[in-house]
Amino acid sequence: QAQLVESGGGLVQAGASLRLSCAASADTSTWDMGWFRQVRGKEREFVASISWSGSTKRYRDSVKGRFTISRDNAKNEVYLQMNSLKPEDTAVYYCAGDGLEIRETPQSVDYWGQGTQVTVSS
Repeated sequence: QAQLVESGGGLVQAGASLRLSCAASADTSTWDMGWFRQVRGKEREFVASISWSGSTKRYRDSVKGRFTISRDNAKNEVYLQMNSLKPEDTAVYYCAGDGLEIRETPQSVDYWGQGTQVTVSS
């Protein structure tokens, strides 16, 4: 089983930036990769995804223009640059990997990281 390990979460003020990283133990160079987030008591929701080549990126509407997903296939890493953070971005952020496609649902995701907490105060 491939392992995904997130890092970079923390507590920041509204308007601040964070950069999340996800390191994979397997070769993910042909995988779709993505990020989901979950607030306690709510459903896990799609945040962003990136195709294996990096040519296709998708974002949920609420983060467009603020978040940027990227990857470094040589390092088997994926990143989420989060700017202009808002309190409503507060959640546990999970790295996701799939050998075929990351869709805008947590179902069908092959691999998950353990999550990293992002807290944005007003």
